[in-house]
Formats: sequence, C-alpha cells, structure tokens
Amino acid sequence: MSSMDVKELEVNKTLPYDPSLLKVNISLRQVEEIALTVSQRCHVTGANEIAWALRALMLTDLTTLAGDDTAANVRRLCLRACYPFEPQFFDKFFDRALIPEIHTAAVCVYPARVKDAYLAIQQYDKLDKVAIAAVATGFPTGQYGLQTRLQEISHAILAGATEIDIVINRQLALVGDWEAMYNEVVLMRSACGQRAHLKTILAIGELGTMDNVYKAAMVCMMAGADFIKTSTGKETVNATLPVGLVMIFAIQEFKRRTCQIVGLKPAGGVKTVRDAIAWMTLVNETLGIRWLRPERFRFGASGLLDDIERVVRQGVKKLEEEEAQKNVPVSREAAAAETFCKELRKK
Repeated sequence: MSSMDVKELEVNKTLPYDPSLLKVNISLRQVEEIALTVSQRCHVTGANEIAWALRALMLTDLTTLAGDDTAANVRRLCLRACYPFEPQFFDKFFDRALIPEIHTAAVCVYPARVKDAYLAIQQYDKLDKVAIAAVATGFPTGQYGLQTRLQEISHAILAGATEIDIVINRQLALVGDWEAMYNEVVLMRSACGQRAHLKTILAIGELGTMDNVYKAAMVCMMAGADFIKTSTGKETVNATLPVGLVMIFAIQEFKRRTCQIVGLKPAGGVKTVRDAIAWMTLVNETLGIRWLRPERFRFGASGLLDDIERVVRQGVKKLEEEEAQKNVPVSREAAAAETFCKELRKK
C-alpha cells in the first residue's frame, strides 16, 4: 500500500539498560489487599454508569484474534468500532457534538488482516480517530526466530498498522536473562520506528512471580515501549487487578527515575462494564485521572463492547422512563450524564 500516507508518531525513546531499575521485592499478600480495597470503591449507578461505560468504550482496542478471521468479519468489527451506536440513539440525552467521539480507541487484528481493517476504517473515514493495532512477533507464544518476528512487525506496518502489540520472549524472563530480553525489545522498537507505537505483552500468566512481572515491565520500558500490556488473552491467567497494580508500581517508578511516561493495557478477562470500572478506578487512584485517555490506557477486549452496549441501552431506557414519569424536559440524571460525557471530550 505504497500510496498510504506515512505519518511520524511521537514515540518513547530507548534508554540504556540499567539493572538498578530491576531491584524489587514485592509482597503478594499486600498487593492483593490493596487491589481488593480499591476495587470495592468502584460502584456507580444511573447516569454515572452510562458515562463510565462510554469512557470504557473509548479506551477499548476492539479485538479479533481467531483462526477463522476473514475480511468480512474484520469489516464488521471495524464498523462496530467506528459506529457502536446509531446516531439517533443519543439524540435525546447527549450533545450531538459528542457523537463523532463515541468510537473505540483501536481495532486489534493479526498482521494478515491489517489491510482489511485499513480499507474498512478508511471507507468509514475514521483513520485519524480509530487506530489499527496488530499483534506481531509470533503471537501468542513468541516461539519464532528473531528475524521472523522483526519481519512480521514491518509487514504489519506496511499494511497500515499504527500500533504493534509484541509478545516478549518468556524463556528469557524465566531464566532471568533480562539484558537479552532488553536487546530483543530494542530491536522491535527500532523496527516500529516512528511509524507505530509499541505495546509490549508481558504474558503475566507465564512469568511465574510478581517480581518477574515487575522486572519484565521495567525491561520493556527501558527498551522504549509506549505501553505495557498484561496478556495475550490466550494464557490460563490473564489480566487481574493485583498484576495491574504491580505494573502500575513499575510505571510510577520508571516515570520517577526517567521522566518517561508509559501506558497500561489490561487484556484478557475484561468482559463486563463492572470489570472495566474496577480497572479505571485502580488507574484513577494510582496514576490519576489524566491516565484515563487512549494515549495512556487501553482495554484489550473482544466481548466488552457487548456489555457496554447493554449497559448504555438499558441506562438510556431508564432515563427515558424517569423523564416520562416526571414530565420534565430533562431529568437531573440525564443532565448529569450529559455533563459527565462532555468531560470525556476534554484532553
């Protein structure tokens, strides 16, 4: 696709390997207690639930990574990503100017399906709004030769991907060869250049310990990752709040030591709006509200959008019923929803 516009992106820099960043001693019990405490603070209802559901939608990488993916189902995925709701659905309760902003952050597909996604999103005129992410480097196992993995990155970018979700070499993590892992991820950062953001999948369910999760996160960030991501979604254990908290600790310490900002992407197991709100609460209370935007936080999910749609449709229906009962132009709940949703647009 040589006619494609090549746009340079702002990406994180590769920093020198520094073993002092890997020093850590994590108390699993303490991490689990903190994660549980935070997750219990995330109960929202009514208009707030609609607003949080829409925010989760705007932070989602809508994903299909199946062996039977075809051009047709990738096109359907892209249509849902670009237009999750019919425009008239929001007419009564939302500012019409907000409607074009309600779409997912990205679609995520295999490299072989990137061109299909590019053509579909181009047709919907959303290339500047919905990113195209590709899983690469021998997803999900990473058990391929290094040159093959690097070529896969280049292939995906040439087809139109602007984000690359790589898998780390878990063997190197499990034997503690962190410098070798750093060197591999540096080459992957280099293969992405400024043409694509680099999201590094730690595959936390296969790293053995929380210390290894922290160290793998640090190594990827030193190598120039723009995001660290929990899982491929194919492991036995995927995104959990305690693991997310350990990765957040690594992000905080890395920012303190280097002034470089790295995003977080939980993937695998985030299936409901309740799950999403728990994660957003965790991020809000640790990294802050500024992290709850697509440049810094994403969900990797295939089924989450179904539950978001259910929550939003049921919530709007309830608002309509309340308005009919009160016989007023706009209920307080509806006004709250509109105000909150306007906040979603602020950078």
